[in-house]
Amino acid sequence: MPYVEVLAPQAPIQRKAALARFVTDGLMSAFGVTADTVTLYFLTIAPDDYAHAGTMGAGDAGQRILLKVHAFRRSEAERRAAAIALTRSVCSAYGVPGDDVAVYFLDRDRSEVSHDSKLASD
Repeated sequence: MPYVEVLAPQAPIQRKAALARFVTDGLMSAFGVTADTVTLYFLTIAPDDYAHAGTMGAGDAGQRILLKVHAFRRSEAERRAAAIALTRSVCSAYGVPGDDVAVYFLDRDRSEVSHDSKLASD
């Protein structure tokens, strides 16, 4: 942990591979974790599965990209550093402006996470 869900338009494997490297490096720096704890899930959102401001499809403004970061609670400073790193990562890998990128932190207590049937708090 952390696990990152990337909700984004279809992209070539090279872009997703670049984003995986950038996000992993950013979280290692911001959260002080090792690469083997970072996992990304790419969830492709087609234009007909996206709406903004009540209008279906990406339109001229483009499609926003959402990253949901599931992790143990971090300090505000750590989350801020991660938000900067992840936003820059998406902008670089997908060629979108920062205002099209949102990062949501879904913090978890160790008692709310289980791996191999054991709570992280055990």
